Amino acid sequence: MPTPPPSRSSATPTGATASSTPAGTATSGCHNLTATSTVKAAVTAAYQRSFPRFTHIRPVPQQFFYGRCGGVRYAATRFEPTPGATNEQLVGMQDEGSATKYFRGTPTGVWSYLATDGFPRAPHGCGDVPQIPESLAAAWGNCSVG
Repeated sequence: MPTPPPSRSSATPTGATASSTPAGTATSGCHNLTATSTVKAAVTAAYQRSFPRFTHIRPVPQQFFYGRCGGVRYAATRFEPTPGATNEQLVGMQDEGSATKYFRGTPTGVWSYLATDGFPRAPHGCGDVPQIPESLAAAWGNCSVG
């Protein structure tokens, strides 16, 4: 698993994007991007590399946050089981699926898993995840859906 930065202030607060901001708009050096099916598949594959027992999953619809700060892309999503999931996977997803997962992507398209929300969720959602730039978390509404 990736090692988290030593403190919240070590995250790079370079700006933000949010799913509620129109695609292509900039906020403090960051851009909101439209998450294509290719991006969602790459993020799902990154999670499956870290947790290979979850072979039948997909991002939960309307709960995918995606943006870019400089050359770094970020994504946050929850996952749900898909048809074909085993009973063991379904049980495992009861816990794992309820928490938001965070990812970082490089300009070459390589995604890596960064962190998972605690359970219960932290009071400030992704605002409490040190690997996500503070302004990005704020623009994403702390990854709240509702």
